[in-house]
Amino acid sequence: MSLFITFEGIDGSGKSTQIQMLYEYLQARGYPVIKVREPGGTTISDWIRRILLDLRHTEMATTTETLLFSAARAQLVIETIRPYLFDHGGIVLCDRYADSTYAYQGYGLGRDLAELRMVTAMATGGLQPDITIFLDLRAEEGLERKRVKQQPLRRASLTNSWEIEGPADAVPQGAATQTPEWNRLDARELAYHQRVEMGYRELIAESPERWHIFDARQSIDTLAQQIQIAVEPMIEHVRLLEPET
Repeated sequence: MSLFITFEGIDGSGKSTQIQMLYEYLQARGYPVIKVREPGGTTISDWIRRILLDLRHTEMATTTETLLFSAARAQLVIETIRPYLFDHGGIVLCDRYADSTYAYQGYGLGRDLAELRMVTAMATGGLQPDITIFLDLRAEEGLERKRVKQQPLRRASLTNSWEIEGPADAVPQGAATQTPEWNRLDARELAYHQRVEMGYRELIAESPERWHIFDARQSIDTLAQQIQIAVEPMIEHVRLLEPET
């Protein structure tokens, strides 16, 4: 048996930190586990990520944005997530998934939710998470956290991170995943981020049994412990890795 866990929340809520801590916790206990992020996680998806988040691409149409996110997701599901779940029987931790499309492109940009669900169904083959960890934080607080964190890195990121050119096999190891802390979506007006926040609350209300909600204002360690407790009952059926001999 396998387990698919996604992490969702407003930018700046601490998803990347918490997914890393849960990954280390599960790995230390001997579970087969990988962590991926959206958009990204494969060579193709990482190239799409660069296009999507580049601050210079202000002319990008909402339809283009939506389809690019879905294309990156399709590649990640086909190439990485499905094989690890169904061929290896492992645990996949995913930093953002389809709910982000509904929140950011649906509620945030006003795209039709029924249309988004059809596109998402095609991109994912109907694959849905078993559990979604939601880190609850107000939009204003999340943006402020990101502003504080990105200040020392912003100039270097904008001058260096997007200068890689050439085919994917010519990109240095790990280079395709480098992105500025402050990206094209972050730069949108506060009202957009507030609509995204509201969208998440609507999504939770639609299927509360899948969502586990945590106050992102807590300390990192306290939050990590709460998440571990929440997933504990669901990992018992996952087969541990065989010890190395």
